[in-house]
Amino acid sequence: MAHEIDVQWMGKMQFNALVNGHTIVMDGPEKVGGENTGPIPKPFVLTALAGCTGMDIAAILRKADKKPDDFDIKVIGEISKRAPIEYIAIHVIYEFKGAAENKEAAQHAVTDSQEKYCGVSSMLKKALPVTWEVKYNGVQIFNNKKEDAAELN
Repeated sequence: MAHEIDVQWMGKMQFNALVNGHTIVMDGPEKVGGENTGPIPKPFVLTALAGCTGMDIAAILRKADKKPDDFDIKVIGEISKRAPIEYIAIHVIYEFKGAAENKEAAQHAVTDSQEKYCGVSSMLKKALPVTWEVKYNGVQIFNNKKEDAAELN
């Protein structure tokens, strides 16, 4: 089995990608010759990570009957200062809201996604550090990012 996408140049800096029957527009900002009709490509790596781990967590919590009231993911990709401009570290912030008795299940679902199931995270971890933190009802309950984790102790 393989995944395959088709990408067509639409002129200037715009490309349209056909992914599973859905069109995704990528473009550059005007300062580099684009028309800013879509995002630049690199953040799609962060988007793929958020979607992959988010779907893992939603499935795990649904199966455990521990559905949160709200669940958001923010992914921060630190970029290099020189060419090739690439991500040199990624940090994922999971924010849950819900019943206090579901806090532990949320934390375990994140850990399982990051350590067992998320293929995007697994691939990225081979190239750069991927760290994460979990907030539940506004309170940080986990953080494995070294400089932030030291502040929790």
